[in-house]
Amino acid sequence: MQGILIVDKPMDWTSFDVVAKLRGVLGTRKLGHSGTLDPMATGVLPVFCGGASKAVDLQLDHDKAYRAVLRLGQRTDTGDITGTVLETKPVDVSEEDVIQAIDSFRGWITQIPPKYSALKVNGKPLYKYAREGVAVEIKSRKIYVADIQPVEVNLRENRILFRVTCSKGTYIRTICDDIGKKLSCGGTMTALQRIQSGCFRVEDARTLPEILEMTDEELERCVIPMDKTLVHLGRIELKSMESVPFYYNGREIDTGYVNVLASPAVPEAMQEGSRLGDKYRVYDPEGKFLGISSLRENTLYPEKVIR
Repeated sequence: MQGILIVDKPMDWTSFDVVAKLRGVLGTRKLGHSGTLDPMATGVLPVFCGGASKAVDLQLDHDKAYRAVLRLGQRTDTGDITGTVLETKPVDVSEEDVIQAIDSFRGWITQIPPKYSALKVNGKPLYKYAREGVAVEIKSRKIYVADIQPVEVNLRENRILFRVTCSKGTYIRTICDDIGKKLSCGGTMTALQRIQSGCFRVEDARTLPEILEMTDEELERCVIPMDKTLVHLGRIELKSMESVPFYYNGREIDTGYVNVLASPAVPEAMQEGSRLGDKYRVYDPEGKFLGISSLRENTLYPEKVIR
């Protein structure tokens, strides 16, 4: 099986737990995932199967969308209910106050990542420093919130459900904590569901119990072909089937033997340091996907061959 299987990650499972479980189900160790989710989070987790696991690093840093639940009146050291309560405060706000506070996080904002996170400082995850009681400087960074809006405001239970679309690297529990600070009553995240990651949507995701009950044929119908998620790369077609064995053997191919059908469409801001700007999907004359190559100085260099 080769392609991307969209899994609806269950609560209290790590992303690694999901991949480990699927290794047994799919009968292969060639699995990878993009967009790690915290154990308490649920929702979209793209799992790359077989040869598709070679393409995890070629995915664009797409925006992601979440549904989160915020509890007002409480702060924890992790920003969510898995942490130790630091303080509790009475909640004296109106629905309009909540709406205005949430709306203020739209656009470019500065965020300080939580100390209990996998973000590395000097090669070591922050959560390890926190568990050891070692204080380290955590630098703030800019993130972009394309859209954020309340879905349900329940002040009788101090419960706020909101939806947010944001750039990669955004910590939703930090947004919850910062909303609580803005309202002067504290806030902590009690639930989080990722509903979209780039072109992957929760409506197309399958739960682990569903996957466990599927036949091989049903599973294959759920798998998204690898090249369908790489449309931001260029497209090249070999002119003759005679060139296919050369490609499979990793040999360089002169551009005289290929047709360039589409150039890369990687946003310029994402090209810096990523080299995605010279990457192409390669197909045989019959349209079969062969792999990923770079195109430099009139020569096609195979990089990831998909047999």
